[in-house]
Amino acid sequence: MTDWNDEVDVLVAGSGGGLAGAYTAAREGLSVAVVEATEQFGGTTAYSGGGGMWFPCNPVLRRAGVDDSFEDALTYFRAVVGDRSPADLQETYVRGGARVIEYLESDDDFAFQMFPWPDYFGAAPKARTDGKRHIVPAPLPAAALGELATSVRGPLGTERLGEPQPEYLIGGRALVGRFLLALTKYPDVSLHLNSPLVELVTEAGRVVGAIVERDGERTAIRARKGVLLAAGGFEGNDALRQRFGVPGTARDTMGPWGNQGRAHEAGMAVGAATDLMDQAWWSPGMIHPDGRAAFALWFTGGIFVDRDGQRFVNESAPYDRLGRAIIERLDAGSMSLPYWMIYDDSAGPVPPVQASNVPMVDHEDYVRAGLRYSAATLPELAERIGVPAGALVETVNRFNDFADRGVDEDFGRGDEAYDRAFSEGASPLVPIRKGPFHAAAFGLSDLGTKGGLRTDTAARVLDESGAPIPGLYAAGNTMAAVSGTVYPGGGNPIGASVLFSHLAALDMVGR
Repeated sequence: MTDWNDEVDVLVAGSGGGLAGAYTAAREGLSVAVVEATEQFGGTTAYSGGGGMWFPCNPVLRRAGVDDSFEDALTYFRAVVGDRSPADLQETYVRGGARVIEYLESDDDFAFQMFPWPDYFGAAPKARTDGKRHIVPAPLPAAALGELATSVRGPLGTERLGEPQPEYLIGGRALVGRFLLALTKYPDVSLHLNSPLVELVTEAGRVVGAIVERDGERTAIRARKGVLLAAGGFEGNDALRQRFGVPGTARDTMGPWGNQGRAHEAGMAVGAATDLMDQAWWSPGMIHPDGRAAFALWFTGGIFVDRDGQRFVNESAPYDRLGRAIIERLDAGSMSLPYWMIYDDSAGPVPPVQASNVPMVDHEDYVRAGLRYSAATLPELAERIGVPAGALVETVNRFNDFADRGVDEDFGRGDEAYDRAFSEGASPLVPIRKGPFHAAAFGLSDLGTKGGLRTDTAARVLDESGAPIPGLYAAGNTMAAVSGTVYPGGGNPIGASVLFSHLAALDMVGR
């Protein structure tokens, strides 16, 4: 028996995409408590620059006249994910996003807009190379949130560099802000910061509540309808990363510090089955003077070379595919960190990276940290970064030949629509000829782990026999990813988090 300190219908652990579950439950008449482990709301979602959601055929796209079908989208999704996640879970995701946007848009607190972002496997059947399966939340004035505005996590420039808070919440922060704004209008909703869920309480095999540490004090909260675990991944916990074989380190993740895997461990302690625990949403990471590698994309030039001075990847490929190529080389022992972006002086000494996520500081700070080098010639640059001079010269000359001919015979850079997304359709093969020549250090980053508790199509957590654990639900990066070991398109992580949190709440309403 447990002496309960509080009692609600629905307890939600996490305040990123899990807020969709809290909102749905509240709107459907249930009392809700949201417990967030850290000092701010938003989790990994709040760090997303776009806050996008991969939701084919949703109302925003239909209004824009997009000609697509669920069947085409499902053909694409299944082609790239394969059998690494259950087929019914894949279908639920592909078909369910449109309904959740329709549900949200019936509330004036929510607004979305189309933001074309090409599918990440452009050669797969029924890929949408024009990117019209992707939407983002509309910006939200910080003033609309009042005092809550400062409680939304991010942006990264504010957290890491002390930049002032912007007047508008955009991307993932706008999505989180809109959910918080909507939730404040329901009297039976309570929001709690500094309150990690550390243990689930069961009775006769059913999850009936949880133990939460509120400001260090253990509090027992009964949940009459259920507990939704949407507390992010465990990317911030090096011990768990090592236990499950996740490459990289907590230092270099883009997830917030509170993503320690407590919800995962609580679920496993009551018998939850897990999957994909060695997986993450990978990316190349520009190394900053604080020593951390941070997710970077939108390269308008440059090539990556390894310790042998050779290219090893299509530098314009989607970031998860880049990250996996790096991991494959690391696992094979044919590469070490850092690797280097090589570029010329056409745009000056700063790397041709237009979206560094963590804002770049002064160029000289990178130079002093040994993270950027310049030289009048390529052989001199090779000496400074410790790679064979002859190999680097040969690599650059070969790449320049590809650039002149517009065809990358080694790695197919420019062959897919995503490769050209940041060059307005032009070839991303930019020659490296104008001295001085430059090198910038890169490492491996991630957007969070994607392994978690196995669920069914209603987001109910399953035990090792495949049966639902009554009263327990999971979504977001606490749930084993519906996308399996791949990243089908921008907005897949947040989209899945929002949808399965929503479905979890609807299932609780029905019970």
